[in-house]
Amino acid sequence: MPLSGTLKRHASYSRRIAWSSAIIGAAFFVLFVIVLLTLTWQKRVQQHQQLLAHSRDDLHQVIATLMDTLNPMQQYTQLPCSSVSRELTSRAAFADNIRAILLVRNGTAYCSSATGAFLLPAGNISPESELERDSDLRLLPGTPLLPGKPALALWLKNPGAMENGILATLNISLTPYQLLASYHPEITGMALVVGDRALLSGTNQVVHVSDLPPALMSLPLREGNLQFMLYGSTLAARDYHLALLTGLLFSLLVAAASWLLLSLHQRPGREILLGIKRGQFHVEYQPLVTAQDGRPYGVEALLRWTHPVEGMIPPDVFIGYAEAQNLIIPLTQHLFSLVARDARFLSQQLPRGTRLSLNLSPLHLASCDFRHHVQTWIAAMPADHFNYVFEITERTMVGEKGAGEVFAWLHDNDFKIAIDDFGTGHSALIYLEKYPFDYLKIDRGFVQSIGTETVTSPVLDAVLLLAKKLNLKTVAEGVETGDQAAWLVNRGVTHLQGYLFSRPLRPENLIHYYQSQARLG
Repeated sequence: MPLSGTLKRHASYSRRIAWSSAIIGAAFFVLFVIVLLTLTWQKRVQQHQQLLAHSRDDLHQVIATLMDTLNPMQQYTQLPCSSVSRELTSRAAFADNIRAILLVRNGTAYCSSATGAFLLPAGNISPESELERDSDLRLLPGTPLLPGKPALALWLKNPGAMENGILATLNISLTPYQLLASYHPEITGMALVVGDRALLSGTNQVVHVSDLPPALMSLPLREGNLQFMLYGSTLAARDYHLALLTGLLFSLLVAAASWLLLSLHQRPGREILLGIKRGQFHVEYQPLVTAQDGRPYGVEALLRWTHPVEGMIPPDVFIGYAEAQNLIIPLTQHLFSLVARDARFLSQQLPRGTRLSLNLSPLHLASCDFRHHVQTWIAAMPADHFNYVFEITERTMVGEKGAGEVFAWLHDNDFKIAIDDFGTGHSALIYLEKYPFDYLKIDRGFVQSIGTETVTSPVLDAVLLLAKKLNLKTVAEGVETGDQAAWLVNRGVTHLQGYLFSRPLRPENLIHYYQSQARLG
């Protein structure tokens, strides 16, 4: 059953559930985005490492294949160019990416697969190549025949000879590797570093290593002085967009699920049960006075709920909702236990015979456990100290079946019965004739109309006349002024209750009230 507007206004359950669901959804969103971006980050790092490893292995394979092609040609360095130039040209033509194969003797290149016989110091072709080493790899900005196109210079020394060997120039381009990187939009470029020179993707220019920007990641080749570098960021903009959109979608689902669960587990009915368990309820007692002399003759026990967050919850709000949610019986049992606890203290101060009134719901009266609950409560009360009155408000129709028996049982056990809020629409005239009530309580709405020109005044006159004819004692609620009290007394009302005499009081304040009335008497 949905909450009434009053309950929403005073307890704000729906608002609190909505805020809690929103906070849970927001927390999930933040956590989800962080986790997803972390996992994506790790995945991108792994992908970048795989990209570098693939590029490294591919270039390593090219160099290994070239070395396998050149090593058998070391014997040609002992022969004149005229006898091997055709073979050099044939080998270069059928080898991928080879620009030229040069035979070097005593540091001078004397035979080329591209031009045939010639004489040129090897240092003029690859100034940084170290010919005394068994092998050496350098990055060249260009070669004599193609000065604007970068190349790799591979030197393979002839074993046992000084500066004799083969110098091969290899076409080099980062385009194939950049094509692989194009699947990763977060990668903006690559670089191949050989010694202190580097080839940048996109520019096709050889620059000094010191001119390179900071790299995102690098991976050396097995040759030692070679490495690939990646530039860009670990995550792309699409990664952030995907994480945010996915997080938003799932956080909305989580917030909706939280709202549903919290609505089930934090509904007001559960709050009432938790309030009972956590001691949030207490009882206040409003004095009842006799109309003729204004002296207290009894009290009405009124249940109050102080919520730890929302503060005081009006009784008509939580009692009405407890009835709708079938929680009125445990709530009334809790009222019994609280009154029994207070009665041990009150019985030491209030005179014997004090009338104690409690409100009962017709739903409780119709319960098969009602008599047992009442007997248990009376057993916990001080023996023979209070006279008891049960007030019944016709919020829901009292079931005719068994109602007469319950009322008869109450009278047999010295309980008086009052019909509460009579004339407000809660009660029907037929109940006055059918059941043996002892008191008729006049609703405060009628009392407030006293002295005004309203249609309720004739109704109140009729109610009082009816009570007199039925020999019912009358109790007027909500008396706040002396004029109201005088009007009621003049029309035969027997008992009064309201702020004119006292507000509902805690037990210790009730004792003070009785003591002050005793001094006045």
